[in-house]
Amino acid sequence: MDQKNMIIAIVLSMAIIFGFQYFYEVPRQKEALESAEQLAASQESSAPQPGAQPTAGGEAAPAPGTAGETTAVTGQSLDELITADPRLEIKSKKVSGSIRLRGGRIDDLVLNEYHETLDDSSPTIRLLHPAGGGKGYFADMGWSSADKNLNLPGQDTLWSAEGGALSPGNPVTLTWDNGQGLTFERVYSLDQNYLFTIKQRVVNNGETGVSLAPYGLVSRRGTPATSGFYILHEGLLGVFDGTLKEVDYDEIADEGSIAQATTGGWIGITDKYWLVALVPDQKATVDTRFVYSDQGADPRYQTDYLYPSLEIAPGAAVESTNSIFAGAKETVLLDKYQEEGGIEGFDRAVDWGWFYFLTKPIFYALHWFHGIVGNFGVSILILTVIIKLIFFPLANKSYKSMAKMRKLTPEMQALRERFGDDKQKLNQAMMELYKKEKVNPLSGCLPIVVQIPVFFSLYKVLFVTIEMRHAPFFGWIQDLSAKDPTTVLNLFGLLPYTVPDLGPLSIISIGVWPLIMGVTMWFQQFLNPPPPDKTQAMIFQLMPIFFTFILAGFPAGLVIYWAWNNSLSILQQVVIMKRQGVPIGRNPKKRST
Repeated sequence: MDQKNMIIAIVLSMAIIFGFQYFYEVPRQKEALESAEQLAASQESSAPQPGAQPTAGGEAAPAPGTAGETTAVTGQSLDELITADPRLEIKSKKVSGSIRLRGGRIDDLVLNEYHETLDDSSPTIRLLHPAGGGKGYFADMGWSSADKNLNLPGQDTLWSAEGGALSPGNPVTLTWDNGQGLTFERVYSLDQNYLFTIKQRVVNNGETGVSLAPYGLVSRRGTPATSGFYILHEGLLGVFDGTLKEVDYDEIADEGSIAQATTGGWIGITDKYWLVALVPDQKATVDTRFVYSDQGADPRYQTDYLYPSLEIAPGAAVESTNSIFAGAKETVLLDKYQEEGGIEGFDRAVDWGWFYFLTKPIFYALHWFHGIVGNFGVSILILTVIIKLIFFPLANKSYKSMAKMRKLTPEMQALRERFGDDKQKLNQAMMELYKKEKVNPLSGCLPIVVQIPVFFSLYKVLFVTIEMRHAPFFGWIQDLSAKDPTTVLNLFGLLPYTVPDLGPLSIISIGVWPLIMGVTMWFQQFLNPPPPDKTQAMIFQLMPIFFTFILAGFPAGLVIYWAWNNSLSILQQVVIMKRQGVPIGRNPKKRST
C-alpha cells in the first residue's frame, strides 16, 4: 500500500465533506425552506384539534392558533401589539419584557446581554413576540377539560395581577374567577437567568367536582430563517425518557403531528443560540406533541405537553408547578439546570453532535482557559499545544518514518525507473526496501486520521456554542465563530469599498488567516517526501490552494487552529529531520552506497 494514496484518500474525503456542506447541503436547506413556505400556502390544516389526540386524561392541549391569535389585527406594529392589552412588566439583568394579562402568556421577551451584531448599539435580541402581523412566538400554560360547558381561562381571559413587576426575588400572582365556582391562580417567579417557574392553582368553591388537566405550550408563527447547515439542528426538539428527539420544520410540516409520552425531560423550539422550552414535573408522566398547522399562508409550529386529569372535589384545590426556559443556550447554565434542577438531558439543547464525548470536553477546556487568559482565541492556541502534546509520541514516530521515507526517495525513484510498468515487481522491490530500512509507509497517515475527530469537534464548538459568538481574538478578528472579515477582493481593506455578498462565489473572498493557513499547509507539505508519481505530485501541490478556498468561509477560530497546528507540526518535523540528518528541500541527493 502506498502512503501517498492513503493520504490522498483522507484529504479528498475531507474535501468531499466540506464541499458537500457548501455546494449541496446549503442549497438543499434553502430549497426545503421554500418548500415549507409553499406548503403553508397550499395545504389544508393538518393539526389535530383539541380532543383528537388520546391522552391519559381524555383531553388534549390546544392546537396551534386555538390559544389565541384571532384578536390580533393584521399589520399592527410591535409597539401596537404590546400596548393593545394591559401587561405586567418583566425586569431583570438578563431579560426584559412583559406578560400579556389578556391570556396570561409570556409573549414579550428581550435578551438584554445579546445584540444582533458586534456593535453594542445594535438592537438586543428579541426572543418572544406577541401574536399578530404574521408573527408570534410565545409560551403559555393552562387547564384543559373534557367538559365543554366548563368556562376555562383562554386567549381572551383578562387576569388580575398583584405584586408589581416580575423580577428575581419578586414573584407576581395572576387570578381569575370563571363565574362557575372555580378560582384560577398563577404565581410567576423568575430566577437570575432565564427560567420562569409558574405555579398554577385551582380552587373549587362550587357544589360539584370537576376534572382538569394542566398543559403547557410553546407556539411559533411563521417559518423562521435557519443557518442551513447539516451539522446544526434548528427546529422542534425535546428529551423524552432520556432520549433526544429533533424534528425539523419541514419534517413536522409533512407529518402534521408527532406524539410521545415521557417521564422527565423537556420539550421546546430551538434556534442556533436561543431556546424556548417547557419543563414539566420530572417525576410525572405527560403526553407531549410536536404539532404543525397552517391557516392560509400562516404556518404555525407548536410543542406542548398535557398531564393526566386531576379531580377537584367541592371545597378542594389542586396545584401544578412547571417551568419555562426562554433565553440563551449558555452551556454552563444549561448544565447547572440539569444537575441542580434535575432537568433530564437539558445540556442536549446545545447540538453537540455525534462526537459529544469530544465536543463538550473541548468546550469546557476552552472555557477553563478563557477563565485564566480572558480570550477564547488564545484558549484555542493553548488547547492546540495540549492536543499536540497528547499526540506527540504518535506524531514523533510518524515524522521519523517520513524522514526515513524522504531519505529513501532517490532509491524509490531508481526502482521505478528500473521496473517501469511492472507493478508487481516494483511493489515487491519497494516492500523489500521498506523492510530493510525498517520503514512503515502508513505511519505518516495515523496522526492525520486521529486528529480528524478533534478538528470536527472544535468546528462544532465554534459553530454551535453561544460562548464563541462575538468572541474576539486580536486585531481584525472580533468574532471567532464567523469567517475572517478581511478579503482579498478589496486588498484586505486598503480599497475603500465593502465587498457585497456574492452567494456561492463568496468562496473567492479569502481573508488573511485563510491565506496564513494555506502558507503553513504548503510549507508542511514541502517538508514531506515528494510523491514520485506526477499525478499525485500535482494533486498535492493543489491541496493547499484548494483548502485555502474551502476554509475561507469557515469560522475564523477554526482557521486559526489549523494554521497554529500546522506551525507546531512544521517545527516538530524540522527538528526531527535535522536529528535524522535529512536535508530540507525538494530534491534530496542520492545516498552513497
